[in-house]
Amino acid sequence: MIFMIEETYLEGLVPQMVEWRRYLHMHPEVSFKEQKTAAFVASRLREMNYEVTTDIGGHGVLAVLQGGQPGKTVVLRADMDALPIRDEKSCDYKSTVDGAMHACGHDGHTSILLAAAAYFKEHQEQVRGEIRFLFQPAEEVCPGGARGMIEAGVLDGADVIYGLHLWTPLAFGFASSTAGPVMAATDEFFIDMIGKGGHGGMPHITVDAVVAASALVMQLQSVVSRSVDPLQPAVVTVGTIQGGSAQNVVSDRCRITGTVRTFDEDTRALIRDRIETITRATAEAYGTQCSIQYNTGYPAVVNDATEAERFFRTAPRIFGEDHVLLSPKIMPAEDFAYYLREIPGCFMFVGAGNAQKDAVYPHHHPKFDFDEDAMLYGLKLMIEMTYSYQNDVL
Repeated sequence: MIFMIEETYLEGLVPQMVEWRRYLHMHPEVSFKEQKTAAFVASRLREMNYEVTTDIGGHGVLAVLQGGQPGKTVVLRADMDALPIRDEKSCDYKSTVDGAMHACGHDGHTSILLAAAAYFKEHQEQVRGEIRFLFQPAEEVCPGGARGMIEAGVLDGADVIYGLHLWTPLAFGFASSTAGPVMAATDEFFIDMIGKGGHGGMPHITVDAVVAASALVMQLQSVVSRSVDPLQPAVVTVGTIQGGSAQNVVSDRCRITGTVRTFDEDTRALIRDRIETITRATAEAYGTQCSIQYNTGYPAVVNDATEAERFFRTAPRIFGEDHVLLSPKIMPAEDFAYYLREIPGCFMFVGAGNAQKDAVYPHHHPKFDFDEDAMLYGLKLMIEMTYSYQNDVL
């Protein structure tokens, strides 16, 4: 190994990471509204003597470090946005914004990347090449923030990108990743069944949109089970059904909405076609009209094979050989996928679940929290992956 991590300095950053994380947790901003969060990040970076570019692709923030030696360009990314969820935890750093909270760990990701920026600034002469610190808005809501930042040029001339997720389904002290597909593509649909309303006691002179929509919900359950190759992972979930205004009124309109998760592009196209075909056929069978809005969302997160190998060689030095796992494919989505379509990289999971600290709730839950000690592991992973790449260690 031709690089050395200064452990004492890293450990000294932990209280600052916790302070940053808790401030962000108390002051969350949802997707596309991260103005104060971005200002906080930019202010901290300027305190480290970085030149900072703001308002990239929305509220994105970029800081660039030129190393003391020539070399390649590494991009490190964190997401900044919160979710429209009411925080139901009981803790000193509970969200102060009603109806918004960091329920996915992005406050931790932002704090880790700020700490990485601090570390590399202090050790600038050891850096071979350039490091870009990319603080991205709007990961949680399509169309997301990644594409806007890419269009603004944040990846121009870059060689590789790394990102991580503090992951409570994975126990504290563990890490995981994999080569190839790791997180699903995500699409969404909004379907209106339009009938003819009337009196609930005289259904024969109406066209019941609720009945038609209910039949459609059941028909959609067959898309994956009867149309998709069983060896191709896929999910079709109807999340809402909304129709009617009173118990004795036949509704003239009913809306269903849902999400589709896939890894294979052919499967993705097949499912869209089946949903649209089944919807039109069901509407015809029940005498209704239909309106279909199908939104194509994030593609699948596909890790570069070489960079995944780098993870599996690097992570054991941090977590231990027995604590680095091969990640299964998972159905949550991430717009980090867009970066990986442009340049090689690796998206990694850092275990942050800990029952002793009540970090047991799933992501997007009103009581979500993570083990803050996991941030040090995430920081070390970002630094070691960067040094490994720039020093050509594999």
